[in-house]
Amino acid sequence: VQLQASGGGLVQPGGSLRLSCTVSGLHFHAYRMGWFRQAPGKEREFVAGINRGGDNTYYTDSVKGRFTISRENAKNTGYLQMNNLSRDDTAQYYCALTPLPVPRTSDGYKYWGQGTLVTVSS
Repeated sequence: VQLQASGGGLVQPGGSLRLSCTVSGLHFHAYRMGWFRQAPGKEREFVAGINRGGDNTYYTDSVKGRFTISRENAKNTGYLQMNNLSRDDTAQYYCALTPLPVPRTSDGYKYWGQGTLVTVSS
């Protein structure tokens, strides 16, 4: 099983990025997906989650209205669209898969990607 996260980079405050997570080695459509992030010196935190069909989404309060999680099961790929980024969004971002109903804690996820770094700075 492999989860390949991409799309991170350096962006100015107020800018946008779209992260992708391409999955191989399992039936992507059978798993819920989550995005987590970990800033330097902080614990990993839940950012967003999506159910198997893509019609139910969940967000931590700090990203509601700015981030959008989505998925294309036919492409084995999930996305995190991030708009109006702030310095507080600077972190390593991870995608993860779970057979459980979208946990908000990292221990509920079975498979993890390697992370992609998002840096918000002027």
